[in-house]
Amino acid sequence: MLFIMTHEFKKIVKEGLKAGEKGQKSVLASVVALDGSSYRRPGVRMLILEHGAMVGAVSGGCVEKEILLQSESVFKTGVSKIMTYDGRYRLGCEGVLYILIEPFNPNKEFVSAFTNYLKVRASFEVISYFNKKVGVSSCFGSYVKIEKELFSIGNTRMTNDTDQMEVFKQTMTPCFKLIIVGAEHDAVELCKYTALMGWEVTILAGVSEPKSISDFPGAEKIYTITPENMDFSKVDDQTAIVLMTHNFAYDLRYLVALKNTKPNYIGLLGPTKRRDDMLSQFMEYCPDIDDDFLETIHGPAGLNIGSETPQEIAVSIVAEILAFTRKQHPISLSDKVGRIHSK
Repeated sequence: MLFIMTHEFKKIVKEGLKAGEKGQKSVLASVVALDGSSYRRPGVRMLILEHGAMVGAVSGGCVEKEILLQSESVFKTGVSKIMTYDGRYRLGCEGVLYILIEPFNPNKEFVSAFTNYLKVRASFEVISYFNKKVGVSSCFGSYVKIEKELFSIGNTRMTNDTDQMEVFKQTMTPCFKLIIVGAEHDAVELCKYTALMGWEVTILAGVSEPKSISDFPGAEKIYTITPENMDFSKVDDQTAIVLMTHNFAYDLRYLVALKNTKPNYIGLLGPTKRRDDMLSQFMEYCPDIDDDFLETIHGPAGLNIGSETPQEIAVSIVAEILAFTRKQHPISLSDKVGRIHSK
């Protein structure tokens, strides 16, 4: 299964639009096909701005330099192209990347539809047309499909030639979201790490806690609110929640408030006994809770990697969320047999 990073695409669109407002051109590079293996897989993208600035990455660094050189002709001509990068001789990844390089120039209609779709947390699709060989064509290009409407990323027009081309389609799910319940130092560290990953982070602090958004680097929202008054209607299967108030009764109240939601993951801080006591009381309050909800609860939150400090604990929690979300059983990659990534 291909795990895509909507937050990366969101950042690319944001930075491309900012450049356009300044009168600067930008070019989008997308890995649309792969023969063999590589550092990252089809669907990764980066944006090249005029004067050489880059947003995002498609590999560990070597490919980007070649893309930067290849993008010069697209900046000059405005015509899309396909380039290849053979990692067998340079990266040791035994793979050939096919990279679509195209002007990034979406219209206002796309910007409006895209912004609204991010807010309502709905999936959309990115569709790229290309030929699997080095070449230039005004028909190469990518489109974003929102509901039934296609928006061109570079104002490319579909023609009869498009029907004869290779197609790469990618479904983009809502941005992954983390709700941190708690406002102590360890919550700040967890916020920092997850924000670096591009997750949308919301902080829920107690009504008596004098906290503001500036206390949590990378957070998008903060609410000082009681569990019973928080609106959880937008909690979905792309949402993780970590209860870390260090107050048993408060964490329990939040768990009860979440009983009708379907999050991806719920983490409980503290020892096993605390978890067992909390689940026991939770079952008394919510005797009809379904098994699917209970299976999302993880306590103590995090992987067993010997974490001691708040920063290390944050790493272990993030790692567990990723592993659970992607249905993986963590082991050392050196002990894994076969490919690192599944197809």
